[in-house]
Amino acid sequence: MPTDQKIDYLELPASEFDAVQGFYESAFGWSFTDYGPDYRAFTDGNIDGGFYKSELMSSTNNGAVLVILFANQLEHTRERVISCGGTIVRDIFSFPGGRRFHFADPHGNELAVWSDK
Repeated sequence: MPTDQKIDYLELPASEFDAVQGFYESAFGWSFTDYGPDYRAFTDGNIDGGFYKSELMSSTNNGAVLVILFANQLEHTRERVISCGGTIVRDIFSFPGGRRFHFADPHGNELAVWSDK
C-alpha cells in the first residue's frame, strides 16, 4: 500500500526487456509483468518499478540517481551479479557504515549493493 510522501516507484531505461528481466530475476529474484513493447514492470517484494523503452542508460557519470540494494552477503551477491551477466563498475569498497560495490545491468544501468556486515 502506498505511503504518503514516501518513494513509491522506480523507473529505469532498457532497450532489451528480456535481457534485463532475466538478469534481475536470476541475480535478485525480482518478478516481472509485461505491459507490451514499451514497458515492463517489476517488484522486488518490497518496492515496485518498471523499465521503459529507451537506449539511454542510468549512470552516476551522467548525474542519475543511484539505486542501492542491500545484501547480507556482499561477496556472494557480487559473484551472483557477475554470473548472471552484470558488470562490476566499481569493486567492493568501504564507506562509513559499511561496504558496497557498483554494477551495470545488461542494458548498462548502474546500481549498487551495500552491506553493513
